[in-house]
Amino acid sequence: MTHAYPDTALLIGGQWREARSGRRIAVRNPANGEVIGHVAHAGIADLDEAIRWAEQGYRTWRAMCAHERQAILRGAADLLRARASDIARLLTLEQGKPLREAEVELEAAATITEWFADEAMRRYGRIVPPRKPGVVQQVLVEPVGPVAAFTPWNFPVNQVVRKLAAALAAGCSFLCKAPEETPASPAAMFQAFLDAGVPAGVLGLVYGDPAEISGHLIASEAIRKVTFTGSTQVGKHLAALAGRHMKRSTMELGGHAPVIVAEDADIGLAVQAMAAAKLRNAGQVCISPTRFLVHRDVKAEFVKGLLDHLGTARVGDGMDPATTMGPLANERRVAAMHQMVNDAQAKGAELLLGSQEPASGGYFHAPTVLDDVPLASDIMIHEPFGPVIALRTFERLDDALAEANRLPFGLAAYGFTRSLKTMHALTQGLEAGLIWLNQPALALPEMPFGGVKDSGYGSEGGPEALDAYSVVKSVSAAML
Repeated sequence: MTHAYPDTALLIGGQWREARSGRRIAVRNPANGEVIGHVAHAGIADLDEAIRWAEQGYRTWRAMCAHERQAILRGAADLLRARASDIARLLTLEQGKPLREAEVELEAAATITEWFADEAMRRYGRIVPPRKPGVVQQVLVEPVGPVAAFTPWNFPVNQVVRKLAAALAAGCSFLCKAPEETPASPAAMFQAFLDAGVPAGVLGLVYGDPAEISGHLIASEAIRKVTFTGSTQVGKHLAALAGRHMKRSTMELGGHAPVIVAEDADIGLAVQAMAAAKLRNAGQVCISPTRFLVHRDVKAEFVKGLLDHLGTARVGDGMDPATTMGPLANERRVAAMHQMVNDAQAKGAELLLGSQEPASGGYFHAPTVLDDVPLASDIMIHEPFGPVIALRTFERLDDALAEANRLPFGLAAYGFTRSLKTMHALTQGLEAGLIWLNQPALALPEMPFGGVKDSGYGSEGGPEALDAYSVVKSVSAAML
């Protein structure tokens, strides 16, 4: 199948343009490894111009009333829905996920934008009763200033829009370094916001060398907030840079999500929810279930259901309607999966499902299930970020909780049980910012989204998300 794919330029000052140097980066389709287009490579001169426009855009945007910002954001949501099929096609071509998953991502982007549009109307301050007559005490909520955002390739639209919609709702301008592997879909999303009426300079979009861009933007005096989604290692580096320059930051970092299947769980529900979650985006999801801790009394039933479900998965090009799981992002991810599976087997794990034969013509890896995986295996220590499941058995819930909390990560966790007592124990005992019980992950815009421990800090959902893009001003005035 042949599909058109556009080259992607930089967005600076409301205009799309090439880098001043003329440099470009090749973009490949992970389903076949072929170059399908190019993206502009920003240099320091481009970044400086983007920063100047972000300052100017901030002054314009913060001066607009909340009703205007709400209307523009709602208009952007409408345009995202109208253009969803076209943007989803770009997303699948550059990222690989099945087209249906890309369409769901666009629908979610519109929903997120709508919700934050309305939050723009709810940035309330407060009046504090004074301690003596003739004094008025106020707490004002104001935007923090221009924002620098850094986003990954696994959800090239939604990892941006969660930050973008919250920042705009709070009154900030937004300068984003989006992923070079998947540039066209976020660019198309930004165009929808421009067409909805976001003024020139409020939005900026650049691509290039990640280290150069992050170092330059974070060090700029104009940038007042940093937000990043990606690996823990990079997140700690950027957080340190932000701290050095006294910048607020939100870090949504890696995870290694445990799944606890209790002896009284609805096994059919657990299998269906977790197998579908593992296939989603080929497991390249920070909240993807990875470490499966299953009670010994139900393990045989759970494993049989899991293998039956995953065994019917159709791995292939995301543009093929029959595909249920697309390719990995690049050759490095395929190599990483092979290394983890081989390491686990060498240390005693049993391979229940999955082929180690390399796929040709694209970056594919079959859904893989490993049983009785030793704790010393790489996959039980490091986030796989791919379609591999590591299984272990438990007898006591306390042991399952200890294993779930053993690692320094604390992003997502899952549990399945019919017992209110067990549900309470999971709720209280799991060290994670996101816990889903008896259901798959639902990253709703009205709920907080973020981790604890090495999985970061701050929220990208709920009213809490806007707090990171805001500052409070305490005002006490004596009437003369």
